[in-house]
Amino acid sequence: MPQKPKISRLGERAVLLQWDFAINPENLNWLISVKDFLLQNVIESKVEVINAYNSLLINYVLGIDSVYDDLERLQAVDFANISTTDLQRETYRLPVCYDAEFGLDLEELSTTNKLKISEIIELHTRPIYTVYFMGFLPGFLYLGGMDERLRISRKKSPRQSVAKGAVGIAENQTGIYPNSSPAGWQIIGNCPVELFNPQLEIPCPFQAGDQIQFYAVSKAEHQEVQEQIKSGNFQLKTEKR
Repeated sequence: MPQKPKISRLGERAVLLQWDFAINPENLNWLISVKDFLLQNVIESKVEVINAYNSLLINYVLGIDSVYDDLERLQAVDFANISTTDLQRETYRLPVCYDAEFGLDLEELSTTNKLKISEIIELHTRPIYTVYFMGFLPGFLYLGGMDERLRISRKKSPRQSVAKGAVGIAENQTGIYPNSSPAGWQIIGNCPVELFNPQLEIPCPFQAGDQIQFYAVSKAEHQEVQEQIKSGNFQLKTEKR
């Protein structure tokens, strides 16, 4: 099991727990299990706990006294004996249109990595990706599990704006921009699915530990999904695992 984390205060209303372990689905599942254990057995205050690749950030709603009280309890936790629980997570299938209109950097990726565009699409849609965490923008999913043959560096000059739903690659990661945003990732397609909607009771349907698999669609199918979303008739394709 991973060792005891480095535990430190972050300002007056947060505590950061950091581990030094490999980034993989097994350690992510353990980290989520630790998060659940702390919420159920250790932390007594009203908090929000956010995971990243190898850390947990505990944000406190109330004041500094709660932070000090929980710091003592956190230091006493035997993290090595926290077992990984059986996480019930979803696998989502998300459509991506890789048409040249959306795949702004497909040609560059093709040239740099010596791959045909058809091979890029095949390599991008084949894996089942793991959602490690969300950040940068509300609903931006950090996905692990991309084929190494697609690895490419970020753009030297970031774009001032990319379209909502732009699908990008940077180093060994792939992700979807949930809204129009500045972007330094290489853009290879567009996903029409709504990733974040603050008007909904659950603004983002995804959580850490979920899995994503992309499937290619035409421009016409991409537009059809957009119309289904607008009319409220779109259903995410999911399965339990």
